[in-house]
Parts: sequence; C-alpha cells; structure tokens
Amino acid sequence: MWMRVTQGMLSNNMLRNMSNSYNSLGKYMDQLATGKKINKPSDDPVVAMKGMNYRSELKNVEQYQRNISEVHNWMDNSDSALDQTTSTLHRLRELAVQSANGTYDKDQREAIAAEVDQLKEHLVGISNTKVNGKYIFNGTKTTGDGPVKLDANGMVISTPDQEGLIDSKKTVLIEVSRGTSIQANIDPTSIFTKSFFEEIENFSSALKADEVNFDQSKLGTAISKMDDNINVVVNARADLGARMNRLDLIENRVADQEVSATKKMSDNEDADMEKVMIGLTAQESIHRAALSAGARVIQPTLLDFLR
Repeated sequence: MWMRVTQGMLSNNMLRNMSNSYNSLGKYMDQLATGKKINKPSDDPVVAMKGMNYRSELKNVEQYQRNISEVHNWMDNSDSALDQTTSTLHRLRELAVQSANGTYDKDQREAIAAEVDQLKEHLVGISNTKVNGKYIFNGTKTTGDGPVKLDANGMVISTPDQEGLIDSKKTVLIEVSRGTSIQANIDPTSIFTKSFFEEIENFSSALKADEVNFDQSKLGTAISKMDDNINVVVNARADLGARMNRLDLIENRVADQEVSATKKMSDNEDADMEKVMIGLTAQESIHRAALSAGARVIQPTLLDFLR
C-alpha cells in the first residue's frame, strides 16, 4: 500500500529540517562565542550537574586557601612577637647578671630598674598584640579588653591564665582542608602568665630596695627565673614552627587540589574550539545544500505561470 506524498508534506519537512539546521548553527555559534559546551542545563543535564559539583568543589578549595592565609597571618605575627619576647627576656637576663655582681650602688640599681620597668611594659604591649583587630594571645577571646591589664601604678593585674580560659577557649582552630583543622594561636595560658610578669616586677623591686633592705640573692633568683621564661618561650616557638611547617605542606596539597578541580571543571564544560570550528564549517555546508535542495522542493505555482 502506497502513501501519497503531497507538496505540503515536502514543504513542511523541508521547513522542519531547515529549522533544525538553524538550531545546529546556533549551537555551534554559542559554543564559539562562550567557549562552553553548554549554555543552559537543558543543553546537557549531565554536564550541567557535574559542572555544579566541580564548581562547588573549587569554591571549597578557594575558601580553604583563604583560611590558610588567615592562619599564616596569625602564625607569622605570633612568631614575630615571640622573637621579640625572647630578645627582651635575654636583655632582662643581661641586666640581672650585670646588677648581681655586687659593685653597683643604689642609684645605679635604680637606673637598671627603670630599664626593667620599660622592658616589662614592652612585654605587656607584645602580649596585647592585635592582628586585624583580634588579640592573638587571648585564645578565642579575640575582642574586647586586652589579655594583660595594668593598674594605675603599672602593675599587672590581669593575664590570660587568670581570665578563666578553659581548654575549649584556649585554642583557635581553623579548618584548612576537608576534615583538617590546625591551631593558629599560641596557648595563651603558657607564656604571658601572672607569674611571668610578677617575676619581672620582683626583679625591679629588688633593684629599687634601699641599702638596708637590699638582698643580693634576689638578683640571682631573677637570673634563674629569666632562664625559665626564655625556655618556655623557646619551646612555644618550636611548637609553632612545627605547625607552620605542617601548614606549608597542607597549603601545597590544597594548591594541587585547586589545579585538579579547575582541570576537571574545564574538561567537563569547556568546548573543544578546534572541533567547534570544524563542526560549524561542516554545518554551514550542510545548511547551504539544504537551502539549495529546498528551492527545488518548492515547485512553481499557477501564479508563477501567470506573471
């Protein structure tokens, strides 16, 4: 049984095929203009879904990189502050050794005491270091009052170990990769403690004592206390250095993850421009052939003969 093919059917098929040809040309032109395989989810839902996952992964990596930069900032400033603290303690020890030789009179000891007081205030300033508006030596209590406070006479009345910082509040943890957090700060209750400053104040008081109350042995005690404090700071700095080395390794791994995520997203979404150009050229040839064939399908009408 034969099916009758009419002129209308030929014309409609021709128009439908021409429309499909235009769509194909439009697709290639969009890929050429945007450099992407798809421009809307309906073009390829699988590619679109994978692209969302890859883009989300890349955003997470970028956030980890910002976190790592923040940790670097904390650690670098902490290391610099501890370096200054060590230098200051060494100077205090030198003054203790210098004044303990028994040849200095009261005026000379008071001059040394004046420098000791200035060095103590310098250490108070270091303990109250702020980075981006946050205290780095006060645990998670990064805002508000400084961790170390002085009274009207310049005596230390408040330190981090007196602020009731429990374990959960001493450590500032920042996530630097998936499932990995690193401590960004120094334990605030281990260095700038009440006893730390009291030992310096006792050293100063011993130097200011008059000839009757002057006790030479207190200067020897000051030397020992300065040595103990130097060891504490050196150990804290060594622990910080180990964490800084670990952070460098994590930073390298996160950088590799960024490269990998970017490549996966590019392979999934970016168009192969060579293939697009070849496809566009081929489609243009097909389209011109279709136009030529279409002209033959549309046969002359009675009006064409009456002209």
